Amino acid sequence: MRRLQAFVSLSRIAAPLALIVPLVSGGPDLRAQSAPDWVGHYRETATRLIAAATADQSAWQRLALMTDLFGHRLSGSPELNAAIRWAAEEMKRDGLENVHTERVMVPHWVRGRESAQILEPARHEIAMLGLGDSVGTPAGGLQAELLVVRSFQELEANSSQAKGRIVLFNTPFTTYDDSRPIRSNGPSRASRHGAVAVLVRSIGPPGLRLPHTGSLQYSDDAPKIPAAAIATEDADRLQRMAERGTRVVVRLQMEAHFEADVESANVVGEWRGRERPDEIVVVGGHIDSWDVGAGASDDGGGCVVTWEAVRLMKKLGMRPRRTVRVVLWTNEENGGRGGVAYRDAHRAELARHVMMLESDTGVFRPTGFGFTGNDRARDTVRAIASLLDSVGATEISPSGGGSDIDPSVREGGIPAMSTEIAGDYFLIHHTAADTVDKIDPAEMARTTAAVAVMAYIVADLPQRLGN
Repeated sequence: MRRLQAFVSLSRIAAPLALIVPLVSGGPDLRAQSAPDWVGHYRETATRLIAAATADQSAWQRLALMTDLFGHRLSGSPELNAAIRWAAEEMKRDGLENVHTERVMVPHWVRGRESAQILEPARHEIAMLGLGDSVGTPAGGLQAELLVVRSFQELEANSSQAKGRIVLFNTPFTTYDDSRPIRSNGPSRASRHGAVAVLVRSIGPPGLRLPHTGSLQYSDDAPKIPAAAIATEDADRLQRMAERGTRVVVRLQMEAHFEADVESANVVGEWRGRERPDEIVVVGGHIDSWDVGAGASDDGGGCVVTWEAVRLMKKLGMRPRRTVRVVLWTNEENGGRGGVAYRDAHRAELARHVMMLESDTGVFRPTGFGFTGNDRARDTVRAIASLLDSVGATEISPSGGGSDIDPSVREGGIPAMSTEIAGDYFLIHHTAADTVDKIDPAEMARTTAAVAVMAYIVADLPQRLGN
């Protein structure tokens, strides 16, 4: 999760924004006005969208309904398939246009039963979750002496001790991007030295003895070995034992396996543009989740706030110049095939994508957006964000994007945005605690408002963003 680095005020946006296409009658003349002046043209629009988004708990109630009905939604599961059908029908009832699903073949990984225990020096259960896409253990499980290391460097320094052992990477969490490689690459790094399995300290802050799952990535040049995440408290206990010179033996049992790929789908709905409907602003989140908790923050909330943003435009009769398209992507968590399929299906129109925004950082208190694009576009979104002071979402951080939009963004050179949130997202990320009760309805409403204002104005500007 990217952290915002500076408060951006309108005083930093002093230069007029040039246009390279004719202005549409009735729009703000950006050539003759500084950013604080032209953005005032949209102040009433922003006020209306914010008022509608924060008037009730519609977004939270829709998320609660989705997670109560379907729970977690792992790719290939009947729960995900049912949620996809429900979302498409609900979008139609909302009055969105061109609602449809787009077929995606996705991997079908099955967790099965799993457990881990300390056998020596004394028996203790370990709070664990198998890592996504892991292979399983032999049917009867496996047991081996434990080797505890804190980093890849420490593994290499003790590589001669890894053969025949279970390796525990007890690496404290710093940031998600910095810590994730331990989970993703640790199993193959250890297997190259003969390890029989890997345990990883959960990628998240310590607390509540919650193991955090997540995907791994096996290397082609190393044997595939079982891998699981364990709670930080259990990792520290095992570290203490090892530092005392105690021989520690662990038993691991995992039924994890892959079945044949199955059909899934991205869900697409639109609010068509009134003047340039072939130019598109995309907003969305991923509708799949891991198979623990209910996938409320990751990423049911992202799906709902972007969907609600478009619904509010329709409800208020506010039709921007360009089309706003909401996409609920499938298979972000353990494959990314939804994002790739969207790029492939829409390759011919990527050049007409004006901006893509992904919400996949939770729906706690909004602080602004991440943005990737040219300087002129950055000045524009900073100016738009100045209208979001009442919901606290005024900051624009150095980079934006997301796993689902990145394939299209890279190929099409499309400006990219992501929601930026302040909250305990990574405390519950990929855990059984990712449930709707952790989300404040008022904070979720403010995130909806921020997305609605940003998406509408980018879609309505007389010129294309960045031109």
